[in-house]
Amino acid sequence: MLVTLKEMLEEARKGSYAVGAFNTNNMEIVQAIVESAQEERAPVILQASQGALKYAGIQYIVGLVKAAAAVSTVPLALHLDHGTSFEQAMLCIRHGFSSVMFDGSKMPLEENIAMTNRVGEIARAVGVSLEGELGRIGGTEDDITVEDKDALFTNPQEAATFVKETEVDALAVAIGTAHGPYKGEPRLDFDRLKEIRDKVDTPLVLHGASGVPDESIQRAIELGVGKINIDTDIRLAFTRAVSRVLQETPGEYDPRKILGPAKEEMKAIIKGKMRLFRSSGKA
Repeated sequence: MLVTLKEMLEEARKGSYAVGAFNTNNMEIVQAIVESAQEERAPVILQASQGALKYAGIQYIVGLVKAAAAVSTVPLALHLDHGTSFEQAMLCIRHGFSSVMFDGSKMPLEENIAMTNRVGEIARAVGVSLEGELGRIGGTEDDITVEDKDALFTNPQEAATFVKETEVDALAVAIGTAHGPYKGEPRLDFDRLKEIRDKVDTPLVLHGASGVPDESIQRAIELGVGKINIDTDIRLAFTRAVSRVLQETPGEYDPRKILGPAKEEMKAIIKGKMRLFRSSGKA
């Protein structure tokens, strides 16, 4: 069943757990996410970036997720990840996304607030949840790259202003995570996260969580993070399994025998994250 991000995160707050938000690009990834959620009895967010929608086509992404939702017995949300324009958010709302993110983190605060409110006015009118972002997360997400020196951490006071002015359902914060593989162990600014939590009552979102140590994830959940984004770990599992199959059976040409093991490898990662996030058994 398809639900909104707001509903899902309200339940997560009550139960002191976080919901995994896993990026999808094709059928096998959708299957891996939903089958994992079913087997773990965990609520889950399937999210598509602008790059994923360009690659697969919005009709295919929505069709796959709605087909899964029709037979799923756990709550699913379909979320736009890092939407950077009003038009992109509206396209996703029209096609049935239950949640959208408007990423105005590159804009000055006032402009970010104004654009987030523009998206939010329409989203709220049709019952769609809204995630905003304040601060810039390093690394690369599709074709969007933020160099380390330009990655700005979220200012707690600005976070309070942003949430008050926009009334977003979730706020993505920059506290030291990055998109893509890490060059060493990430160090999260938990003092900053606690200060944001003290000033903001809205569920917080941790982007770029692939590769973050388990103890850091658990501490982030304790400090109010309710949505945790995972993409790179899924991609690595996919390519690892495909490479293994092709190395062991170089003559293999059946996509099912190549992509089937990749799905199982992704499921192992996803189910492990659900247990780490404490969302297993919560649906």
